[in-house]
Amino acid sequence: MIALRPGVVLVDVERSGVVESVHSGHVVILNGDDVIELGDPRQALFPRSSNKPLQAVGMRRLGLDVPPPQLALAAASHSGEPQHIEGVSAMLASGGFGEDDLDCPRAWPLDEAARTDARGQRRITMNCSGKHSAMLLTCRANGWPSKGYLAADHPMQQALRDTVGQLAGEPVAAVGVDGCGAPLFALSLVGLARAFRRLATADGGAERDVADAMRAHPALVAGSGRAASRLMAGVPGLIAKDGAEGVFAAALPSGAAVAVKIDDGAQRAAERVAVAGLRRVGATGAVVDELVTAAVLGGGEPVGTIRVRPGLL
Repeated sequence: MIALRPGVVLVDVERSGVVESVHSGHVVILNGDDVIELGDPRQALFPRSSNKPLQAVGMRRLGLDVPPPQLALAAASHSGEPQHIEGVSAMLASGGFGEDDLDCPRAWPLDEAARTDARGQRRITMNCSGKHSAMLLTCRANGWPSKGYLAADHPMQQALRDTVGQLAGEPVAAVGVDGCGAPLFALSLVGLARAFRRLATADGGAERDVADAMRAHPALVAGSGRAASRLMAGVPGLIAKDGAEGVFAAALPSGAAVAVKIDDGAQRAAERVAVAGLRRVGATGAVVDELVTAAVLGGGEPVGTIRVRPGLL
């Protein structure tokens, strides 16, 4: 069994001058020949949905032929907003599939407004429905059965495992089951950062297709107000993807890449560390300045900050 070894304290949560909470974890920054490591970023872990762009590359290599907005949705953890549901519906229809063909669980939209308008939990509003729709289309393109497409021994899943390991430059350390039911491939943060660097610097092929789709349609990769979408919209050429349990990965077209895992799974901490890492390797702009810290509220007003511990990055 893989057991995550604890990292180092990366983030302080300060309220009214008192640090009331801390988040520990792991981070790697690749910048040319320079490598910055905090914690233990070479141990195997589950990147969760940060793997999705790598799986999208694998599906593209296997013949997934969809327009860029739908390719962005294949790499997405979408918020279930109307634009997301319309795109996923179009993906399914293009292959003769319907919502009932999805094997992801039913879920509420992540977006608050969309959740308020929803009439109930649905498979298509589950944040991974774009990836699952792409998996169905990939099966159709290869003549593979779509029933049972989530089985780890399905030929598509075996091919995706090979692609993920090849992009990361290391073998997949373990296979689990993700929250959406799909096989989940364990990597190190170093491998995850290498894979994102490959996508961000690709000059052609499936890697470039996926990276360009994410860059052109950042709102489809996550959703309104979410860090990954805001960063890609505000930093030219960036690709970024969050993952459950405090994972975040991003890379610039320069080849600089950052991958983060927070021990307690806090996304608020993962986002701060990832943005601080991107700033360290030259990312600039208003969105970087806005997201490098987050406010702590008291009585509805800012009374402190969530920030990377001074001096670390």
